[in-house]
Amino acid sequence: MAEPVNGARGEVSLKIDDVELVIAATMGGLAAVSTRLQCKSMSDLFLRLSSVEIAATLAAIELLTIKGDARLAISKLNLKHFGDCAAAFE
Repeated sequence: MAEPVNGARGEVSLKIDDVELVIAATMGGLAAVSTRLQCKSMSDLFLRLSSVEIAATLAAIELLTIKGDARLAISKLNLKHFGDCAAAFE
């Protein structure tokens, strides 16, 4: 069963194999992803996330997940999941 999401808060669901996550683009989470990736602007961060750059995808799953087991999801992540990740990040 999919985790409930609050779209008004900017939450989206993301499923990686059998691991259901809810991610949210909070300011703190985005700042953490941006810092880890050393982004110089919001457009740089958005480009790297929407292009599903591998490092950006891993950082976003780890740092933007608010429900679910991000580490388990990362351990199951492979290229077939990147389309779903791109859709969730956009």
